[in-house]
Amino acid sequence: MTDAPVSITPCPNGPLLVRGDIEILDDEGRAVPRTRRTVALCRCGVSTIKPYCDGTHKSVGFRAE
Repeated sequence: MTDAPVSITPCPNGPLLVRGDIEILDDEGRAVPRTRRTVALCRCGVSTIKPYCDGTHKSVGFRAE
């Protein structure tokens, strides 16, 4: 990764887009592998590849303000 600033942007009715050099940890504190500088994190809770978004929010009608 790089020293780029970190930003987190909520997509309307969709995932959180995370940009920059940040470590993502699982529920046991282990680093989750990242291969991209920008990742989409699930907000709906239904993704089959958590913590990442798989687009399932569209089929379940997830809505967020």
